[in-house]
Amino acid sequence: MNSPAILDLAREARSTVDWWSRPDLDWNGANLKFAGRDVNGLARQFGTPSFFYSPARVLQNIQRLQAALDQSGFQGRSRINYAMKANRFAPLLSFLKQTGLTGIDACSPNEVEHALSCGFAPEEITFTNTSLSRQDFDRLSRIDNLRVNFDSQHAIGEWGKRRPGSRIGIRINPACGISRAHNEKLQYAGQDTTKFGVYREQFHEALALADRLGLIVETIHFHTGCGYLTPQLETWSKVLGECRWFLDQVPGLRNVNIGGGLGVPHLESDQPLDLNQWGEIVRSHFFDRPNLTVEVEPGDYIAKDAGILLLTVGSVERKRDKVFVGVNGGFNIACEPVVYGLPFQPVPAVRRSGPTQRYTIAGHINEALDIWYRDLELPALAEDDVLCLLNAGAYSSSMASNHCMRGEFREFMLY
Repeated sequence: MNSPAILDLAREARSTVDWWSRPDLDWNGANLKFAGRDVNGLARQFGTPSFFYSPARVLQNIQRLQAALDQSGFQGRSRINYAMKANRFAPLLSFLKQTGLTGIDACSPNEVEHALSCGFAPEEITFTNTSLSRQDFDRLSRIDNLRVNFDSQHAIGEWGKRRPGSRIGIRINPACGISRAHNEKLQYAGQDTTKFGVYREQFHEALALADRLGLIVETIHFHTGCGYLTPQLETWSKVLGECRWFLDQVPGLRNVNIGGGLGVPHLESDQPLDLNQWGEIVRSHFFDRPNLTVEVEPGDYIAKDAGILLLTVGSVERKRDKVFVGVNGGFNIACEPVVYGLPFQPVPAVRRSGPTQRYTIAGHINEALDIWYRDLELPALAEDDVLCLLNAGAYSSSMASNHCMRGEFREFMLY
């Protein structure tokens, strides 16, 4: 039997393990390590603000997702397409191409051409977007073998003028959806009518138009959630059930694209997405259709926790009842905490011993909303310290702006 002293030590050991720690992201004594590198050393060598990405973690995330599909019975009939809007850093895309494990999900002509420049063949690229212009259609139609999904009769008609007789997908809207784990207001499909997809009421009209233009509908595509975790899977399953109706309307269908949206933990209260449960849900809805290939297009799940953002502390100052830590990067270079309500956990690159302090981490943009994290308990911080923001590998640098002319940052792959 364990003694009380041993049990107390075990409890203390568990309490000192940070919720975000994993083999490639953890403390080595007082120093934070990421992808086998000393984080403070990275900042001193390359400066801040800087993003750093771990290709090893990216590969692990892809392999984990593919294994879940394989174990659910979709080995040889599934395809992963990386949503490059999450992070379009060319070395990252080139690495993905070298793995041979993913295609690309693109949502603009520029993204398509960027993917081509990183080595992806047109048939490895799936294009899906809304509100397209004539110029968009012209550019896309010049690329042979590009896989395209359209979400309106207007888009189907424009494509039919340029590529009669070609194969297309139709993006549908099941009129129900799933919200991001930390932002229930963000929905791609739901009770409110959105700009995305063809609704059931117009679906047969869209099929008839495609038929008149000689277009062959081979894919049904839908993207109805973003950043979901295990608690949202029950709702996600209901969404998949609604989408089966659309599949039944299209004979000879080859693919069903279930979109992306798989989330990663952002808070201590979050648990990693249960991929076994996720895979069983996919199986329950699509395994009985042996002629269908199941496609998934994650961005967050592949890249988000494979990246960090390093910033330098410029000031530590008490104002009334709060202590503000000013850093040399703002929401314009990584806007998710402001736009989507998804917090980036700040971690000091070097952990001081002694009492902790509650801090509010503030950026250097002249806007009241430029706050990275409010009232977070951290080891003591001082000027010139380096802060590491976790989960910065997706929807950060790719959404950056030059607001206040403070858009400078650098990006590195850590091989």
